Amino acid sequence: MIHPHALVEPGAVIGARTRIWAFAHVLGNVIIGTDGNICDHTFIENGVRLGDRVTVKCGVYLWDGLTAEDDVFIGPCAAFTNDLRPRSRHACPVLPTRLLQGCSLGANATILPGLTIGRWAMVAAGAVVTSDVADYALVMGNPARQRGWVCLCGTKLPEPFVSTATCHCGLSYQLQGKYLSPLPTGSED
Repeated sequence: MIHPHALVEPGAVIGARTRIWAFAHVLGNVIIGTDGNICDHTFIENGVRLGDRVTVKCGVYLWDGLTAEDDVFIGPCAAFTNDLRPRSRHACPVLPTRLLQGCSLGANATILPGLTIGRWAMVAAGAVVTSDVADYALVMGNPARQRGWVCLCGTKLPEPFVSTATCHCGLSYQLQGKYLSPLPTGSED
């Protein structure tokens, strides 16, 4: 579904059942997967790649070099950059930004260029992300700092835990050094 007031340039590849709402502008060298939701007043520049089931809320501009894997959520007015040393009329190499599977970015979060946001990580509203974010990490603040871990369901995991934690939804996780990984279903903590 492409709203009559959206502008999708020739050459853009839009997956089945993806909705593009009013006043969105999608340039020609863009790939958007299936079942996506591109909300009002968004801009997607050439070279952007979005996976399946990606949601881009209102007021978001995605610049060349950004890749979002499946199930990513980008909150309203989240801001991205792709140039560490911006100057008018000065071309700099684009630094790629990677949003890994299932990560969520809160409203007004700012993501600096060249970073990776980990799988199922959560960036709080208004956070300014200046370094990579680990899988399942919860980051907030300016600059963003890790303040805990989140479950695949989005709930903050109970703290403190030394090696394992179980979410209220029943999923369990194991902490190994600075990394969190899911335990197979049915594992005890």
